[in-house]
Amino acid sequence: MSGPLPARVVPDPPFTSTPVATFNEPWAMTFLPDGRLLVTEKAGKLRLANVANGQVGEVVGVPAVAYGGQGGFGDVVLHPRFNDNRLVYLSYAEAGSGGTRGAAVARAQLVLDAAGNGGSLSNLQVIWRQLPKVSGSNHYGHRMAFGADGKLWITSSERDQQTPAQDLQSALGKMIRLNDDGSVPPDNPFAAQGGIAAQVWSLGHRNLLGIAFDANGRLWTHEMGPAGGDELNLIERGSNYGWPIVSNGNHYDGRPIPDHATRPEFNAPEAWWTPVIAPAGFVIYSGDLFPWFRGRGFIGGLASQALVQIRFDGTQASEERRYPMGRRIREVEQGPDGALWLLEDGSGGRLLKLTPNRS
Repeated sequence: MSGPLPARVVPDPPFTSTPVATFNEPWAMTFLPDGRLLVTEKAGKLRLANVANGQVGEVVGVPAVAYGGQGGFGDVVLHPRFNDNRLVYLSYAEAGSGGTRGAAVARAQLVLDAAGNGGSLSNLQVIWRQLPKVSGSNHYGHRMAFGADGKLWITSSERDQQTPAQDLQSALGKMIRLNDDGSVPPDNPFAAQGGIAAQVWSLGHRNLLGIAFDANGRLWTHEMGPAGGDELNLIERGSNYGWPIVSNGNHYDGRPIPDHATRPEFNAPEAWWTPVIAPAGFVIYSGDLFPWFRGRGFIGGLASQALVQIRFDGTQASEERRYPMGRRIREVEQGPDGALWLLEDGSGGRLLKLTPNRS
């Protein structure tokens, strides 16, 4: 539980924002143990940034990406035992036959060059594919996180297809849970059904673009709603979150969708937004640099151009505050020293370091 804020004066605003580097359509980032930063660029490049001096290099050997619309290079995370095996995990949009596309996840070993300005990937292996591949270029999801049990969690959005989110033999609109090599854990809720269903932890999702574990090991995700109804969800084993049967938003053409309250058999969001915030990126803060933020969640806002602060009370959640940033925020991370780091969306997207405002 988050509990009350520490009994101390919190600066207002609580942080100072410092630009560190600039990228072309950055999408995700993760810190290496030495403090350098891996950043994916949507068109298909993996960057290595030295945040101490702003120098940016490239890591070559990444898979080919299907770039266009919402598709391209996606997330990057480290294996929990990265120091021993040097494994990094990458998600991306992958081309199929007949103009179809789908998300994919690959892992590879990271080899940095002697100068430390860049590197390469070796022994790249695709360990998961979002099936079936379909036409269109929206709603891939493909955010990733490792849990405390070493399992790999992947958000698999419904590719703007809606109804497959309710089909257990489709990976679309699901929360996926795998072993670190891509095999299926036998304790997954639908493992006995085999096939794609065996990979599934929860279903009935729309466009999941944020994933984070809290200090008690609970898994939280957020997803974009249609016209209204962005959601923050506590992910529970085998649960159905209702899309497209229910939503707290409506179709873009104005057709109504029944609210969650009309169908209590579906898992309703812990928090939701209308008007939308267009959430992207997500971290639950656990550092010491911002003691007043410990246990709070932070979501990047695209349409809202903001950093959205979430308060958790056990299994409940609510927006606590919104910090206008003046640009679409694509990604949020916590740095090794406890600073908060943001990536702005789009061409010329800046990497911003947030540190406590001492004034």
